[in-house]
Amino acid sequence: MPRPLWTGAISFGLVTIPIKVVSATENHSISFHQYHREDMGRIRTRKVCEVDGKVLSQDEIGKGYEVAKDRTVPVTDEELDRMPLPTAKAIEIVAFVEADSIDPVRISDSYYLAVDGQVAAKPYTVLRRALERSEKVAVAKFAWHNRERLGLLRVREDAIVLHAMRWPDEIRSPETLAPRETELDEGEIERAVQLTDSMALDDISGFRDRYREALEELLAAKSEGKALPEAAGGEEEEPGKVMDLMAALNASVKAAKETRGEDATVHEMTPGKPRSRKKAAPAKKKTAAGKTAAAKKQSARKTAARKRTAS
Repeated sequence: MPRPLWTGAISFGLVTIPIKVVSATENHSISFHQYHREDMGRIRTRKVCEVDGKVLSQDEIGKGYEVAKDRTVPVTDEELDRMPLPTAKAIEIVAFVEADSIDPVRISDSYYLAVDGQVAAKPYTVLRRALERSEKVAVAKFAWHNRERLGLLRVREDAIVLHAMRWPDEIRSPETLAPRETELDEGEIERAVQLTDSMALDDISGFRDRYREALEELLAAKSEGKALPEAAGGEEEEPGKVMDLMAALNASVKAAKETRGEDATVHEMTPGKPRSRKKAAPAKKKTAAGKTAAAKKQSARKTAARKRTAS
C-alpha cells in the first residue's frame, strides 16, 4: 500500500471510522530538468530574501498574508493547527445525494480511504454497503493543507473513494464562452449522433498514453546514440479553414466503422432535412377485376384436371 497522506476518521452521524488516506492515482508523466545549454550545468531554483539577498533554507521560511502594501501579517503552522475547525482530523459526512446531481467539473483529486485498524472494519463495511444499497454518494467536509475542503465519497469495488471537490463559488461560469447563435442543420446533427453511436464503447480501460511511449522511445534513442524515430506523417489543417461539415461527418462515421471492423458503407447525407424513415407500404388489396380473373384461372385448372382423370 502507498504511504498514507493523511490519517483521521470518517464522521458518519455518531459513528466514527478511523481511516488512512492514500492516493488513488499515479503520475506516469516524464519530467525534465532545466540545464545550461553551454556546459550542461543543472539549473536550480533558489529562494532568496529580497532584503539581504541571502539564499534561505526551508526551515528559515515562514508563511505570511499581505494585508496592505508593505505590510505582511505572519502566520505560524501552530496557529493554523489551533483553529477551531471541527473537520481538522475528520472527514465529516454532511449529506447524501444522487450521483448525477454532482457536476463533474467540481471533482478534483481522488484518494482511497483505507481502514486504520481492525476496529474500523465493521463501520467501514456498513457505510460502504449503505452507499451501495442507497445508490447515493456522500458529501463531506474535511480540512487538509490548512484549508477546509469539500469532498465526495463513493464506492469503487470494495473500497470507499474520496474525491476532493471545489466549492460552488470556485467554478467559473461558461456563459461568456458559449458560441453565438448559429444556424443549425438537422441532417448534420443526425449524422453527428450516428458518429457518437459508431464510436460508443462500454470499456475505456484499453487506452494508452501514446505520447509518453513515443517520448520514451525518443529518450532511449538519444541515450543510445541511435537514429531518432521519425514523426508520423499527416496533413495539417490550415487554421481558420472553412470545412464542409457534412462531408467531415460522413468521412468520420465511415472511418469509425472501419476501425471497429463493421460494414463501412455509409449512405451519404446532404445538408437539409433528415431522411425520413418511411415504413414499407402495406400491400394493396386486390381489386374486384383481379379477384374475377383469379377465380376464372382456378376454375379452368379444375376442369382440366377432371378431363385427365376421365381419360
